[in-house]
Amino acid sequence: MGILSGEGFSLPVVTHSEIVSVNIDITDAAKDAVKGTMDGDEASHVLAISAQSGGCSGFLYDMKIIEDPGGDEFQRVDVDGVCILVHNKDSALLAGITIDYKDTLMGGGFQILNPNADRTCGCGQSFG
Repeated sequence: MGILSGEGFSLPVVTHSEIVSVNIDITDAAKDAVKGTMDGDEASHVLAISAQSGGCSGFLYDMKIIEDPGGDEFQRVDVDGVCILVHNKDSALLAGITIDYKDTLMGGGFQILNPNADRTCGCGQSFG
């Protein structure tokens, strides 16, 4: 029978995402780290933050410095000349986060404190 009978075939699940106004706090250490990585490209590049499905708690943080894509599907937060983008679909998950940067011998890097997370993973990269 195969696909005509519906066996082994499923439709994608479409979910509605609530869009909320995003506010982000970023520590001085994190601002310095981002600006250092952008190396003068702040006018044309942005820090994009998203929540991807996965990890042991449900979602993983993803942070990338990318060329500014423009578009109204993102919310923009300007922090001392650094533009941070959050996609509208991730706004409810990432509203109110604080981004920090730790420079340590073991486990250094960006850390995100998320008031929306019910649970987090021990590594700090996964939340739910």
